[in-house]
Amino acid sequence: MAEMRMRDALREALREEMLRDELVFLMGEDIGAYGGSYAVTKGLLDEFGEERVRDTPIAESGMVGIGIGAAMGGMHPMVEMMTINFSFLALDQIVNSAAKLYHMSNGQINVPMVVRMASGGGSQLAATHSHSLEGLYAHFPGLKVVCPSNAADAKGLLKRAFRDENTVIFIEHTANYALKGEVPDDPDYLVEFGVANTLRSGSDVTIVGYSGSVHQAMRAARMLEEQEEIDAEVIDLRTIRPLDIDTVVNSVKKTNRAVIVEDDWLFGGFGGELSAQIMERAFDYLDAPVARVSSKDVPLPYNRNLEFAALPSEEDVVEAVLRMFKE
Repeated sequence: MAEMRMRDALREALREEMLRDELVFLMGEDIGAYGGSYAVTKGLLDEFGEERVRDTPIAESGMVGIGIGAAMGGMHPMVEMMTINFSFLALDQIVNSAAKLYHMSNGQINVPMVVRMASGGGSQLAATHSHSLEGLYAHFPGLKVVCPSNAADAKGLLKRAFRDENTVIFIEHTANYALKGEVPDDPDYLVEFGVANTLRSGSDVTIVGYSGSVHQAMRAARMLEEQEEIDAEVIDLRTIRPLDIDTVVNSVKKTNRAVIVEDDWLFGGFGGELSAQIMERAFDYLDAPVARVSSKDVPLPYNRNLEFAALPSEEDVVEAVLRMFKE
């Protein structure tokens, strides 16, 4: 085990996969000489050369289309789109080609491609560069959607993504890149998709998060224990497609209350899907309606104070939990 930042754990995963499989190559905006917008690919160009670490033009639809073609031809591309906000320009390629080719060909065509994107607010990048679109991609059958919250999971999930026979959307929250954690140095270390992680056991309420919201959930759980003597269980989903709903439901059956935390907007967000599944599978166990804590329903402001006012906070989570005990 070694302690490292999440960006370094991701780089280690990419390097190990490139050493393991010569069919793996990387392509994307500024991933070569610049080392990536968030320094994830720093040094890989020098080690592996331009054939396997390819800088692309600012043409998201084109780079994903090339990745799909390479994957269909037997390669294992990783396409980095710099930020999830730019993925709108590649939506047709992702949704109508990468997600569907396996099913439309009756299993004759695989698209083993990893698409990496950075998401989330909190960095003063304003409304057009601060989206949280995890739930959007989870909507489409044929895509797997991975949302790590820590360095160890980032490495294990990314390595697992390269083993998948079809397209994996790998989404990294920008606030998590600098977070440190213990990471296994085993080159065969994998974290399986569809297996949530219970980070904290509790008996009074279940708090569910993914990606950046996991840390708000954990801070809220500590606040609830210290200030209100409320024992919260915290679940990190890790992947939202496939979704480990069984772990969530079993927790809710124990605690009888559930709060879902995410950076996405409330209206149409992934939390609504999760809330519906909890209601359908554990309704008789609930002592209060499922609560959702999300971003305010506005385009994210540039001003730092307004931005943080629009994003969900641990105080918002605490307030949602306390309302359950007052009703």
